[in-house]
Formats: sequence, C-alpha cells, structure tokens
Amino acid sequence: MDLTGLVKSLDLPAGFRPPRDLAHEDIRASVLTRADLDEDVAGINASLDLIARTRGGGWPTAPVTPEDNYTDLVWHELEFREGYSFSYVVRDDSGRYLGCAYLYPMGRRVALTEELLRYDVDVSWWVTGEAYDRGYYTKLYEALARWVVTEFPFRSPYFSNQELPEPGPAQ
Repeated sequence: MDLTGLVKSLDLPAGFRPPRDLAHEDIRASVLTRADLDEDVAGINASLDLIARTRGGGWPTAPVTPEDNYTDLVWHELEFREGYSFSYVVRDDSGRYLGCAYLYPMGRRVALTEELLRYDVDVSWWVTGEAYDRGYYTKLYEALARWVVTEFPFRSPYFSNQELPEPGPAQ
C-alpha cells in the first residue's frame, strides 16, 4: 500500500480540550504562541546543530528570522485551536526557556508507512544546548512519555526524534 503524502489525522474524542499547561517535576509546558517569538528565535538559532542531531527532520535548515518564525508560531496557534496538532513551549520551573515539544498527526513529520499506521500521534521535541547539558533533553522525553498517555487520549505514541534517550518508552 502506497501511503506517500498521506497524513493520519489525530483521533480525538468529541469535545476533547487539550491541556494548555503541563507540569512534570521541574518542567513546565504551555501552548506555543506568538508571545514566545523572541525566546523561540534565539533558542532555535543557538541550537541548529543540536536540533538536527537530536530531533532530525528537515527543520530548521538555516537560522530563522523573526518574520518567518512569527508566521510559524501563528500557524501553531491555529493548529492547536483546531485540534490538528499541539505545540508547546517548554521552560523550567524558574521560567527559563528550554525548547519546544510537538504532538503531530502521523505522516506529517515522518512519512507514513504501513508499520507507522499503528501509532496515533507523532511526538517530537528539542531543547537548547544549555538545557541539553543540564539533562533536560531526557527529562522532557520522560515528561512527554507521561503526558501523551495521561493528558491526551493517545495510547500508541511514536517518538520520532533521531536521538531517543534510554531507557524510555518502547517504539
């Protein structure tokens, strides 16, 4: 079966309202919005190589501009509101910017295959270099593994990052 270009929509129950704020240990996540623009641009641009190595995928290919990132953030807001995908800015409990986390429909970030049809959400994330050095890459992975099945109606998450911390949820 050729699934090229197809995206499997998130299966959400009628009336589901995604959490706007999430907490786990000293990690705090809130809906990613245009209000996060300055920290997001700085965080992305300071972390290009780390994002490519850990998250993988085709983004970002170069430093982001405030104008282009503003468009992306507004798009994330719209998708969150419509229930198409859920994007969060992540901070520590003192408010320090750590990075971002994304819950996407299967096939949007990673090409859909017959094997991937069994998963119900594509989970990815990235953190800044400083956050990575402080262990937040792994801590955020653990938080996401918990949130995706306790705060959302997903039972079969697919963690699509290139670098997956060990130990963790089975793929």
